[in-house]
Amino acid sequence: MTLHKPKARSMFETLDQIEEDIRKSLAEAASNRRSPMHTPVVGTVDADVRMMVLRGWDARTATLRLHTDARSAKVRQIGEGARVGLLFHDPDARIQIRAKGQGHILTQGEQVESAWAASSEYARRCYLAVAAPGSASDGPTSGLPAEVEGVRPSEEQLLPARENFALLMVEVDAFDWLLLAHDGHRRAQFVRAGAGWQGMWVVP
Repeated sequence: MTLHKPKARSMFETLDQIEEDIRKSLAEAASNRRSPMHTPVVGTVDADVRMMVLRGWDARTATLRLHTDARSAKVRQIGEGARVGLLFHDPDARIQIRAKGQGHILTQGEQVESAWAASSEYARRCYLAVAAPGSASDGPTSGLPAEVEGVRPSEEQLLPARENFALLMVEVDAFDWLLLAHDGHRRAQFVRAGAGWQGMWVVP
């Protein structure tokens, strides 16, 4: 296992260096489950926050992909365009990345089917819960049917789960990047400008 090392402040003396660090950090977060940025904190307009798993990052379109239960409250809230905020943090590198953008929920289409097919049986099992996330319960429960709790479900058992599966797509239009360093912090912000980004230095 590779240990993360703090990044030197001198590595980030230009906005281009920081923009590249954002792209690389999100690509690593989406592809490597050991990345400290793999599970960002996601906030919605009701001031509610939760940790989610980053499943994909398209640098060309600046789009983040996460998976969610179609019955959850955040799905109704985000719908087809509500604002979403994400916080990524690497404590070893001492870097924090905040992202803001338009959220969209997808429940059908090739992208959804591809994400569903690529998910493991255990990941898909989560969507077999008999009630929506946040539903009241008489006691502690996983929400899963007894026959699939603690076991790998069969493809036949997973069939009902597909209708509860959805993608949360976030089209990012703003980044806030922060490096904490003993000899002086660094902070920069970027906003979408056509096909590229407009960056500026800000006081940490």
